[in-house]
Amino acid sequence: MTFQWTAVAAFLYGEMGVVILLCLPFISPLRWQKIFMFPLWSKLAVFWNKMFLTIIVLLIVLFFDAIREVRKYSSIHVNEKAVNVNTNAFDHIQLKLFRSQRNLYLSGFSLFLWLVLRRTVTLITQLAKGMTSHAALEMQVNDATEAAKKYMAENERLQEALCEKGSSRKKESVEATEERLKKEVEHLKAELQKTSNALHKANNEVSTVKKQCGGLKRDYDHLMKEYERLQDSLNEAEDKKDL
Repeated sequence: MTFQWTAVAAFLYGEMGVVILLCLPFISPLRWQKIFMFPLWSKLAVFWNKMFLTIIVLLIVLFFDAIREVRKYSSIHVNEKAVNVNTNAFDHIQLKLFRSQRNLYLSGFSLFLWLVLRRTVTLITQLAKGMTSHAALEMQVNDATEAAKKYMAENERLQEALCEKGSSRKKESVEATEERLKKEVEHLKAELQKTSNALHKANNEVSTVKKQCGGLKRDYDHLMKEYERLQDSLNEAEDKKDL
């Protein structure tokens, strides 16, 4: 295996390890967000898009080069088989074909996992932001509820004071205070309803992101099964050649 394909294979194994690490259930998106906010990552974020596009271009070039090699040796394989050349030349062509197919799988899976890795990081970041906003909205709802209860208790105390005191002047003052408190309670109820709607919307967004993460994980599991199947077939081909 040449240096470039050794590098592609190492890059593929590294991608697999990172994707598996990102899919671990006991590491929450909030913890990943804290990791992504390290100073080192913030410095690398400036060059992230350029690095991503550069690696995409390199993998695409290697992928098409592998396709060209596969087509080249596939056509030679058919022609040589038709004219019944000697065994050594035929085995050499089969070896070249096997290597070109292996390189095709390496570059193809590396390209696919690179896109999956970027999408996974984006979804984890979105989910962490949604969970943060969800927690903030819950705190606002709790504060609004406590304030509403406080004003309702004050209103009840004022009503009791109104019943105990028969003075008309004090009654008018208490009624004015009661009316003001009612308006404040209505205002707080409106704010509470608004906050509850925002919380419901945030919950829906978090659920959507979780569903996307679940679909991505299923696609990754399917890809891993396909990769293991192809790897087994390649190993069987190598064993046959060795025999």
